[in-house]
Amino acid sequence: MSKLDEDNMSIHETDWSFKTQLVGWHATDEASFLRRMIPTWSSKSGSPDYGKNPLKALKSMSGQAWLMFIVGWFAWTCDGYDFFCVSLTLKLLSEQFQVDTKHITTAITLTLLFRSLGALIFGILGDRFGRKWTLVCNMILICVFELGSGFCNTYSQFLAVRSLFGIAMGGVWGLAASTALENVPVAARGLLSGIMQQGYSLGYLIAAAINIGVVPHSKYSWRSIFFVGAGFSLFAALLRALLPESESFKLAREEAKASGTSTREATKNFIREFKSMLRTNWLRSIWGLCLMAGLNFMAHATGDLYPLYLETTKSFTAHHASLATIIANVGAIVGGAVAGHCSQFIGRRLAIIACVCWAAAWIPLWILPSSFGGLAAGAFLVQSGVQGALGVIPIYLGEIAPPAFRATFAGMVYQLGNAASAGAAQIEADAGSTFRIIVKGKSIPDYATIMGLFLGVIIFWIICCILVGPEADGSHFEQARLGFQSGGGATTVRDCMKREEEIEQIEMAKSAHDEDYDGSRRV
Repeated sequence: MSKLDEDNMSIHETDWSFKTQLVGWHATDEASFLRRMIPTWSSKSGSPDYGKNPLKALKSMSGQAWLMFIVGWFAWTCDGYDFFCVSLTLKLLSEQFQVDTKHITTAITLTLLFRSLGALIFGILGDRFGRKWTLVCNMILICVFELGSGFCNTYSQFLAVRSLFGIAMGGVWGLAASTALENVPVAARGLLSGIMQQGYSLGYLIAAAINIGVVPHSKYSWRSIFFVGAGFSLFAALLRALLPESESFKLAREEAKASGTSTREATKNFIREFKSMLRTNWLRSIWGLCLMAGLNFMAHATGDLYPLYLETTKSFTAHHASLATIIANVGAIVGGAVAGHCSQFIGRRLAIIACVCWAAAWIPLWILPSSFGGLAAGAFLVQSGVQGALGVIPIYLGEIAPPAFRATFAGMVYQLGNAASAGAAQIEADAGSTFRIIVKGKSIPDYATIMGLFLGVIIFWIICCILVGPEADGSHFEQARLGFQSGGGATTVRDCMKREEEIEQIEMAKSAHDEDYDGSRRV
């Protein structure tokens, strides 16, 4: 029996206490928890082969790796589009269902609440059976519920469909991030993480464009934006169906077949390893929930009611509010890509802290001006920081997650954070009835003050979470055993980090002797 197998067996038998988990909190070195609270200005995820030029790292990607990344990115773009359809049509929905605008935001809250259930269901399916068909089914369900949203005629129907939609939507992020990043070179993951995450902002941008160019001229009015979204989601499902399974799952299935492991045995292994993962990572899970609650509060507090804020507090037309939203999301896309790439060299944690501080610096420009130019510039700069921080999250969660359960762990903490932040839009909407200003003799909600104070408090929370957060920059998580393989649940992030040198030696030996070392490359 190998030393690693012995370690894995001992992990299964050990009651992992708070103190024990802190010992392996940072995978990059043996430094104490307290010494590593302050992020260092360095990262092990950079590559001397490509330097800091992102184009060199991207050129190293194979055609299949590009296709896998694109389909994961596009699935997440569809998710962003579908979610913000409600935010962009709040006033039209209010008129259609004859309810107050703040009651329509209940649909946003329900969608966010049910996403954690979807993350659990589809995350487990993705880690057990593979990314491909799980994501295909997920996107088809989103297509169905998006169509259903467009056919609703009552407020109750709309809330019910958006709740079901939330379950389907909850599975997308974990599967999309895994599909997009586990098949690309380590040196390119920071930049691609930022680009992938900002698919969400691109989806918002596209939805805003549809809201400007299609909704006012369509006989279906607000329903048309949902119908278009259903078509996008179906196309994403077809794209994923045409591509193969992730390489790690293909190899694991070949190994299972060679060893005579049946499907039933693999499922039993998965259940056992899943329990082991939960027992040995409960502290990491709680921390991840706290961080993602803060980041999702920040995203929803600055995005969900932004068009309503411009129309109500700043007296913009729906057209100009949508234009400002588009400009804000361009800033988000730029910020996500830049922050993701920088995290490859300065570290994931430091990159996130820098981004939220950047967003905080531009809050005055985001809320004080009255002109379109000033507010649009503020939105661009604030969103470049907000979404820059989120742009690091796909690779950051992928690296610090239990390696065999990346889709489940990352998807769950992301969507549980969404559930915790589900009330962001309603909090702001309800606060608007208390914080009011007089404009031209009319009392209107002071969303500017509300959103500015809210964002400042959230940024402070995020910085605190990052300072105590784990670190595993440059982890070769794609080399780990999968959830249905024996020992997968006990494999730690530190195991993956320790394998880097061994992997390099194996590759050198393979090149020199032309031997097949595939089976030995798993942790």
